[in-house]
Amino acid sequence: MKKILIACSLLFVTILSFATQDLPENAGDNLDLNEVLNLFEKSASVEDFENQLNSEKNNVNNLDLNEDGFVDYIRVIDYSYGNTHSLTLQVPYSDKEAQDVAVIQIEEEGDLSTVQIIGDEDLYGEGYIIEPGTADSKEIVNVYNWKPIRHIYSPKYVIWVSPWRYGRFPAHYKPWKPVPWMTYRARVRHNHIPCRRVSIYRSHKAHNYYRKYRTHSPTYHTHHGHKSAGAKKKTKNAKPAPAPQKSSNLKTSAGKPTKRPGGTKNSSSKNKSGGKNKTKKRR
Repeated sequence: MKKILIACSLLFVTILSFATQDLPENAGDNLDLNEVLNLFEKSASVEDFENQLNSEKNNVNNLDLNEDGFVDYIRVIDYSYGNTHSLTLQVPYSDKEAQDVAVIQIEEEGDLSTVQIIGDEDLYGEGYIIEPGTADSKEIVNVYNWKPIRHIYSPKYVIWVSPWRYGRFPAHYKPWKPVPWMTYRARVRHNHIPCRRVSIYRSHKAHNYYRKYRTHSPTYHTHHGHKSAGAKKKTKNAKPAPAPQKSSNLKTSAGKPTKRPGGTKNSSSKNKSGGKNKTKKRR
C-alpha cells in the first residue's frame, strides 16, 4: 500500500510539472523572434514577409493577445529615417487600439548592412534583442545580400505600411487557432540561420526614431499587466502610423477582406482607416 501511495505521489508531481512547463513565461514566448528573423531572411519583400508571418503553415505566429481564440494577425509598418528602417510588427488589438509586438531595425552603410529584431517590452521585457550570429562569436553578420534587404534599399522600394486593420484582412488570410505552448515550442527549435541574444543596439539612429512611434494598447496593458513582461514599466501611447505614400509601385494583396471569427466585445464602432483595397466592415 505504501508503494502505491509513493507511485501515485510521483505521478501527480510529474503531471503537475508538465502542466507548469506548458505555460509560457512571457506573452512574447508565443512569437519566437529567432524564427521571425529567419522568416524575414527568406522573404522576397516586406509585403511577402507580412504574408508569410500570417500563414499557419510556417508555424511562426502563435499569439492571441486579445484572447478571442484565434491567432492574431500581425501587420508590418516601416518607419524609415535616413539610411535606417524599422519594420514594426504590430497587432490590431481592437478597432481602436494596437499593440507593437517587435521591431526589425536595419541600417546600411556602404556594403555593410546590419539587422536586429527587438521584442516589445510589454511582451518580452526590456532589452530583448536578437540578431544573426553564433553565441560564441562577437562578429557582426553582414546581411547586405539578404533578398529583403536589397529590396528595401532598391530605388523602386516604396515605404511599406500595411493597409490592413482590425477585422479587415486580405482574402488569402485564413485565421487559425493557437496551439499549446509546448507544441509551439517544439516546432520552432530548428532555425535556418543561427541567431543570438545581445545587449547592444547596432543602430541607435533607428532605435531612437522608432521610439517616437511605438504603439501601446492601454486595454492590453490593463487586462494582461500581470502576465506582461513589461508590466511594471509605464509607457505612453504612441503616435499613429504614417499614412502610406502614394505610388504606382505599391501593390497590396488584392481581394475582399477575410472576416475573422471571434473578436473582442467592444468592436462595433466604425473603422475609417485602411488602404485603398475594397473591404467590408467586420460585423
